[in-house]
Amino acid sequence: MRLIDRLKFIVDTNVGKLARWLRMMGYDTIFFSGSSDSQLVATALAENRVILTRDTQIMKRRLVTNGRLKAVLIQSDVPEKQMGQVIEALNLDCQFQPFSICLECNQPLAENSQQQGKERVPPYVFKTRSQ
Repeated sequence: MRLIDRLKFIVDTNVGKLARWLRMMGYDTIFFSGSSDSQLVATALAENRVILTRDTQIMKRRLVTNGRLKAVLIQSDVPEKQMGQVIEALNLDCQFQPFSICLECNQPLAENSQQQGKERVPPYVFKTRSQ
């Protein structure tokens, strides 16, 4: 399994559910829980990430308005509509790569053999799964 490597995202707290949705699709997405918009912008710039936010002040920053930093102002409160807006605005490829990124920590997932997982799963799961 490979990660979708075209775009990387940073989402702020006001659209946090998008992080899980994008990870489900295989996109590298970090959830920014810091308190400073400047930190969010600096992280996005340093890591070449697209900002997803409902914060209109971020959209007014010079790095965004001059096109140096890509950002999408999310319009809806509804996660499904938010995801639709992101897909449309960035012309995302909807050919998912599920189970390629951890939904919680954004780290790539690796396939393991049954033996490698023996100590980490309940006995029933070990007996009934091969991977």
